Amino acid sequence: MDADRSGLEPELGGSLRSGQARSGLEPELGGELRQKLVWVDEVTCIGCRYCSHVATNTFYIEPDYGRSRVVRQNGDPEDLVQEAIDTCPVDCIHWVNPSELRQLEAERRNQVIMPLGFPQERSKQRRRS
Repeated sequence: MDADRSGLEPELGGSLRSGQARSGLEPELGGELRQKLVWVDEVTCIGCRYCSHVATNTFYIEPDYGRSRVVRQNGDPEDLVQEAIDTCPVDCIHWVNPSELRQLEAERRNQVIMPLGFPQERSKQRRRS
């Protein structure tokens, strides 16, 4: 094999080509895997929209609950994402590593998130009656 090749190149049928966890940014595709990924704690988010105005390709406001969510990890350069993190008034956006992100995403599936503007204590009382 050529010294410049890793054996993972798609044209060689590399082992990563058919993997289920492909992101499309694998090094053999010329991409770069980020070691820092961004996470929004949606329970803490107040829906101010600052992040979605600063890093428009990374964040969007989830329409059902009015909170920010990451739509694309590689949407904006890290410095722009950091600016969005710095402008968050409730500090609900964090850098995490890939394994932390998988765990946080799994935990979010079981979270109950109330729509913004609906007092949580009142919502509990209504469910009881």
